[in-house]
Amino acid sequence: MARITASVYTSHVPAVGAALDLGKTAEPYWQPVFKGYEFSKQWLKDQKPDVIFLVYNDHANAFSLDIIPTFAIGTAPEFAVADEGWGPRPVPKVIGHPKLAGHIAQSVIQDDFDLTIVNKMDVDHGLTVPMSLMCGQPQAWPCPVIPFAVNVVQYPVPSGRRCYMLGKAIRKAIESYDEPLNVQIWGTGGMSHQLQGPRAGLINKEFDTAFLDRLIADPEGLSAMPHIDYVREAGSEGIELVMWLIARGAMSDVNGGKPPTVRHRFYHVPASNTAVGHLILENN
Repeated sequence: MARITASVYTSHVPAVGAALDLGKTAEPYWQPVFKGYEFSKQWLKDQKPDVIFLVYNDHANAFSLDIIPTFAIGTAPEFAVADEGWGPRPVPKVIGHPKLAGHIAQSVIQDDFDLTIVNKMDVDHGLTVPMSLMCGQPQAWPCPVIPFAVNVVQYPVPSGRRCYMLGKAIRKAIESYDEPLNVQIWGTGGMSHQLQGPRAGLINKEFDTAFLDRLIADPEGLSAMPHIDYVREAGSEGIELVMWLIARGAMSDVNGGKPPTVRHRFYHVPASNTAVGHLILENN
């Protein structure tokens, strides 16, 4: 039986990827950001997963505004790195896990969640920046990755409650897979930020800190937060935080198990014009 052993949460700021790619990680502005992931990189080496299920949002690279699936699972054997307008990032292509991805799709759809099956797509910074933050700049990523894209770009977007319940269904699917795989689920995006309009550059440290507290201790209550609260308190792009609830819903304590162990927590502002949040929880 496969098992989710841990969940990882992190922002996926595109400027972080550029800082990595251009060798700027030691510069005074960027050094505090990358220092916050030093523990995480070693932790990932020590806890090396067999598969990472990575929840992120596409930024109009795999999906245009013509067609935007609410939830899309990547079932291909591999995924190319997207050209986001200045060439693909110089990072490895992503190797998928079609067998497990197909099993998850079958189970979750039979559990009444509608998924879009994607057999070919390029992955952008929403996926590659978290991989770089946790893995550095390797010749190949340390394990297969199942991309899971969530629409948080075009309203209507899924509620926090639906994301949280979807996480439970994903956990059920993974635990019914008949190979003894160590699976990690990652929730990415956020934290507070707004990229346009009169509030461009908004960062709400108080909201972000409270969100992390509740994500750890009260995910059920947090899942009931309405969209308008995310937008009001965390900015128009702060809605990306609902994706963290998918990863949190997949943890064992939400079905009566022991609370997860907090292995690492980090928060820093600013990085570009956003807040960077990061958390690692281990199932007990």
